[in-house]
Amino acid sequence: MVSQKHKWFSVRSVLMVLTVVLVGWVVYQNWPDIVETLHDIRDANGFVLMLLIPEQLFMYFACGQIFFSYLRHKKNVRRFENGEILRISTELNFVNHAIPAGGVGGLAFLTYRLMPHGVTAGQASFLYLFRYAVTTVVNYGQALVAIGVMLVLKMIPREAMWIIPVSLLMNMGVFFFLWFVIFVASSSKRIEVFSKVVTKVTNGVMRILTFGHRKQMMEAKKISDYFQDIHQSVVIAKENKRYLKEPIMWGLVYSLCEVGTYYIVALSLGRWDLLPYIMVGEAIGSVFDGIVPYGLYELGMAGVMIALGVDFSTATIVTVMTRVITLLFTIASGSYPYYEAIRGKDAE
Repeated sequence: MVSQKHKWFSVRSVLMVLTVVLVGWVVYQNWPDIVETLHDIRDANGFVLMLLIPEQLFMYFACGQIFFSYLRHKKNVRRFENGEILRISTELNFVNHAIPAGGVGGLAFLTYRLMPHGVTAGQASFLYLFRYAVTTVVNYGQALVAIGVMLVLKMIPREAMWIIPVSLLMNMGVFFFLWFVIFVASSSKRIEVFSKVVTKVTNGVMRILTFGHRKQMMEAKKISDYFQDIHQSVVIAKENKRYLKEPIMWGLVYSLCEVGTYYIVALSLGRWDLLPYIMVGEAIGSVFDGIVPYGLYELGMAGVMIALGVDFSTATIVTVMTRVITLLFTIASGSYPYYEAIRGKDAE
């Protein structure tokens, strides 16, 4: 019995130390921007910036509602209160920032957090992919609307017209990716083939990296069971499309809040005119964030805003200040709930 407690204590300790190290690394990587933000924030309207606190908390809540408004229809999953939804969303947001792994850390944590409440790994993965799909489609939808408005008002410089075909190509790429995921997940036979391919490729790479010492990292059966679990969630969602209406609406709210975060910072600097530029830049920047695990989101967003005619200083200050403020708020609001979640899980 003592050894079992010691085992759990060791797992918790290692996980917490690793998280602290990763958070420290993230802060270290962003330290020059933090110092720059502390300098630039003196020119901002503090009262307007304070709006970020309720706005960020509401954005976390909206993110959680994408998951939990769907889970309410699951009979084997207990109903979550609003306070719990906000708490889990805050923890998830913290993990996604603390572990810069392209969202993989967030998916692992969400699975870990929800499995004790009757949610399987496949269902958690389906919800995570569904959230990505909804927010991505909304992001590009609002980007196209912003581009249309800017074309009508002649706000796009001639040399920046390349933004239009790039946005269209990105939309096509995103929709193709989503179609491919649904296409594979909609058929048990296709999942079997896909699972075998994933297993073969992963084990082949492992053999190369270990010089043949480790020949197998994944088992085709376990991978197949995992994807079949996702398949069942896709089938249920397709048969009960009404279950998706509320999550889609919350996805719209969440995406608007993402844009709103940058716009509040812009307003604090007296730049009320930046909304369409932020809408386009945020959508294109999110592509960089999805392709590269860490570091290019703000670069892509600021680059697009500059190309559209925003001066270099304003574009960089808005993007960098927003990133730093939200990063610090994420750490401040999410680190303790995350610790409590890990401790609570181990105590069970």
